[in-house]
Amino acid sequence: MNFEYAILDFIRNNLSSPFADGLMKGISFLGNAGWIWILTAICLMIFKRTRKAGVTIACALVFSLLISNLALKPLIARVRPYELKEGIALIISPPSDYSFPSGHTSASFAASVALILNEKRLGIAAMLLASLIAFSRLYLYVHFPSDILGGIIIGTLCGVLAFFATRKITSI
Repeated sequence: MNFEYAILDFIRNNLSSPFADGLMKGISFLGNAGWIWILTAICLMIFKRTRKAGVTIACALVFSLLISNLALKPLIARVRPYELKEGIALIISPPSDYSFPSGHTSASFAASVALILNEKRLGIAAMLLASLIAFSRLYLYVHFPSDILGGIIIGTLCGVLAFFATRKITSI
């Protein structure tokens, strides 16, 4: 855990600024409740050409929610880094759930992997946003690096699972 705090402290001590604070708060906000990914899925489902991608994203988000937020977070019940270290002033409202895995990261990678498997160019942009959302959670000191790594792994698996699951549905 000391290594993880070293990473968080390095980010806080070397990368923070008023501009970066605002930027990271905004990027993290995009991942709140997965709304940017839900909106993306809905928009893609509107058009026949991208409907399968939208359905795949929606499936991936459901898998991510079930595994990360409803199963693992309460089961593992990991305390957040700012709760264990004195003197950490958050620039966002403290999250009310547990730390592992990062739900923002899991949902973001689930959606972006699902998208990249369906629509490569859109998926690359989504993967960049997913990576920024994941980094913002470290910047904001609300997740340990291992929470982010767990979210990346789970989200990626959810995106791949959703891709194969939606392939079974041929009428989309």
